[in-house]
Amino acid sequence: MKMSAVVSDSIGPNPSTMGEEKAAALDSIRRAQSGDVDAFELLYREYAGRVYALCLRLKAGDSADATELLQDVFVKAWRRLETFRGECAFSSWLHRLAVNTMLENARSDSRRIARVLPMDDTSRLAGAARSSGIDLKMDMEDAIASLPKGARLAFVLHDVEGYQHQEIAEQLSVSVGTVKAQLHRARRLLRERLER
Repeated sequence: MKMSAVVSDSIGPNPSTMGEEKAAALDSIRRAQSGDVDAFELLYREYAGRVYALCLRLKAGDSADATELLQDVFVKAWRRLETFRGECAFSSWLHRLAVNTMLENARSDSRRIARVLPMDDTSRLAGAARSSGIDLKMDMEDAIASLPKGARLAFVLHDVEGYQHQEIAEQLSVSVGTVKAQLHRARRLLRERLER
């Protein structure tokens, strides 16, 4: 027998309050879908913190880039709000939108850099070697931020956000084997860097 569970975005001891909060969120979503800007502002206030935390991880701890990505995500959320059908939690929909927005931005940035940089200057291209001056007191966020882009994306999407290998492969347009290899590489590098 297959069972399904509904996971609430809110944490609290009172289940009836959680139901009321979920109903209020759904009401805000429906009103925002019909063009109510105030309702969308309520959604922004409710979810921006969690989406920003994801953006910060995806952008290797760069708060300026994370803020810009957060803004892009909510602009897209406003434009695409009618596509939210309620089949998943709104926070999951926003997280997927954040990942997709980051990937779209990265693809357009890499195309622009490839057109502008001379090919003999490969140090600024994606995947170029990073500085190895890692501080001995590095915390986990710094360690994640120091990972190469592919490994960092695989680690954040799988181990932090909980996406499955197949989902990550589809989002990144790579094979499942590549995702697993990048994830293994990320874990190995994190272990090495945090043991120092």
